[in-house]
Amino acid sequence: MAVRRGILALALLHSLTCRVYAADVEVLALFGERAMLRIDGEKHLLRKGQSTPGGIRLLDVSTEGASIEIDGDDRYYPLGVRVRAHHRAPDTEEVQIWRDPSGMFRTVGSINGLPVKFLVDTGASSVAMNSAQARRLGIDFRVIGEPAAVMTASRLERVYRVRLDTVKVGAITLRNVEAVVLDGAQPDSPLLGMSFLGRLQMANDGRRLTLSRIR
Repeated sequence: MAVRRGILALALLHSLTCRVYAADVEVLALFGERAMLRIDGEKHLLRKGQSTPGGIRLLDVSTEGASIEIDGDDRYYPLGVRVRAHHRAPDTEEVQIWRDPSGMFRTVGSINGLPVKFLVDTGASSVAMNSAQARRLGIDFRVIGEPAAVMTASRLERVYRVRLDTVKVGAITLRNVEAVVLDGAQPDSPLLGMSFLGRLQMANDGRRLTLSRIR
């Protein structure tokens, strides 16, 4: 009986640590030694030998397709053909963000699948952006947003509260993230605030900010 319980425990541990999902992989374009891949709707421009945050690696590029490694399996993907591939997802998702020369933590990511350059701001209660940035991302904030006002460092600002379908930084994607759109030119860069950061574990050693999530 004890042996059986041990076998069941090992099986449960394996199911928890080896999560496998099906990823949609498509080679969109080829540029010499680089390839534009679309993986589960996200675009990645990789050079030979580079990997996505999720560990999918571009091995080689030809004029008609690319060789891609997924979980140690090397497979050729023709240009323009979408393939369903099995991929083992990591149990812990982690992103490291380094302090830039100005002393700020900046990183690239995406909002609703579109690229964004974030300024990390733990003092911001939510993800925040200006009206021009929201329009570029296709967020019709005056229609779907809830009018409100917030106090910034300088004055009271008119904002619209919205919900973002996805916010992604590195390997970490969160859904249904609260955000505000300021009706003006500020902030200069979209702020990665606590409506995203507060759902993660954070560690700051002074030079590097590490964000992690155990799934």
